Amino acid sequence: MKALITRKVGMTSTINDDGVVQAVTLLSARPCVVTQIKTDETDGYTAIQIGADIVKTLSKSQTGHLKPSKTLPKIVREFATQKLEEELKVGDFINADVFVPGDVVTATGISKGKGFAGTIKRHNFHRQRKTHGGKGNTRKPGSIGSMYPQHILKGRKMAGRMGADRVTVRNLKVAFVDMDLGVIGLTGAVPGPRKGVVLIRGID
Repeated sequence: MKALITRKVGMTSTINDDGVVQAVTLLSARPCVVTQIKTDETDGYTAIQIGADIVKTLSKSQTGHLKPSKTLPKIVREFATQKLEEELKVGDFINADVFVPGDVVTATGISKGKGFAGTIKRHNFHRQRKTHGGKGNTRKPGSIGSMYPQHILKGRKMAGRMGADRVTVRNLKVAFVDMDLGVIGLTGAVPGPRKGVVLIRGID
């Protein structure tokens, strides 16, 4: 099972043997514990639930759920899979060495929150002309229609909350794996701020 719960450290760059500079995102990859294995017989689908960031105390419900793993991970995520590893059991740890340089993975994280944003920043609208009679309304969206159907259609591009969405980036390659530092390097950019939780999974 090639899957890990990591945290984003930041970005750097590497130089390949042919002199090409490659942007790399660094992810802190501590060992993750298997907290639950779901099967078709018991749950109707197959998946593996893993946890990270082990703490000392959690709520009673979480402690009871995590009792078989004999650990208390603060972050628990589930990864659906088509086939289950027979040698993988509840309580086993998954380390960063499940990935090797060259592996193709997907990375999922929560993008940076931008707060309330206008239409120019949120949807790349053009501003109005700064000519006579503009009254200073150069960044306002303007009329959104008052005829049929007499209400705003769902999906209309308007100002609103921007960012803080679940984003998945596919086909990223593993640049390197440093077991001593517990760091995995992925080529390209990964969504989320520093210290943000990033789920990485190998493509089957």
